[in-house]
Amino acid sequence: MDGVVELSLWQMAAAYVFVLILLVIVKARGISREREILISSVRMTIQLVLVGYILVFLFDNVNPFYTILVIVVMESFAIHNIFKRSKDRLSRQLKKIIALSMLFGTLSSLCYFLFIVINISPWYDPRYFIPIAGMLIGNSMTGISLGVTRLVDGMKKQKHLVESALMLGATPKLASKEIVDNAFDSAILPTINSMVGMGIVFLPGMMTGQILSGVSPVLSIKYQIAIMLGIVGSVSLTVILFLHFGYKTFFNEQSQLVLKED
Repeated sequence: MDGVVELSLWQMAAAYVFVLILLVIVKARGISREREILISSVRMTIQLVLVGYILVFLFDNVNPFYTILVIVVMESFAIHNIFKRSKDRLSRQLKKIIALSMLFGTLSSLCYFLFIVINISPWYDPRYFIPIAGMLIGNSMTGISLGVTRLVDGMKKQKHLVESALMLGATPKLASKEIVDNAFDSAILPTINSMVGMGIVFLPGMMTGQILSGVSPVLSIKYQIAIMLGIVGSVSLTVILFLHFGYKTFFNEQSQLVLKED
């Protein structure tokens, strides 16, 4: 492609100097992270190389079945990762709500973005569908993970406050309002911070990638603004759905707080 600097294998290898510097630093400071750094570096490299070849295949063989299959894999991995990230043991009911919130929140946002905002044709075009789905699902996964952590942690640490409110006649919704609001705030804050610093503190990955590949900065900015708004919508919808139904799993039919350690 004209104007694009091709990276040779030697140039790629030269970038791994930064990993070596990090290894030297953690070794010198006595921080036992060498193994994790090496594994994560190798894993990142292998994953991205594999994804590169898979995307080449998908772009050369446009098929709705392949596109749907990729989305199913993305959603399954994201949901599994949310379960895995939680330090606390999640109830089966809470897991169902996490999965349904992720599916409904991300897929509805994705469909709106692709069919209304961008208006792609055909609808399953992997060149648009897969990268945009990845950004919406990835950011929603991070948001809902933070929401799960803060909700479960809040219910445990503020158990006495919730139970006191219930004894005074408050409904479960009112008794857990502060916890739910804090969980939503924690989940949405990284996305808001990204928007605040975007364009001044850093250039987002999607925009940088487009500029490096020769696309006009003005066109890149248009796409970046649109995708950022899509991410805000997807994260907000996913998290609010999870919290709206998730807090109810901590109460029984008699409106009593029920925690695992009880």
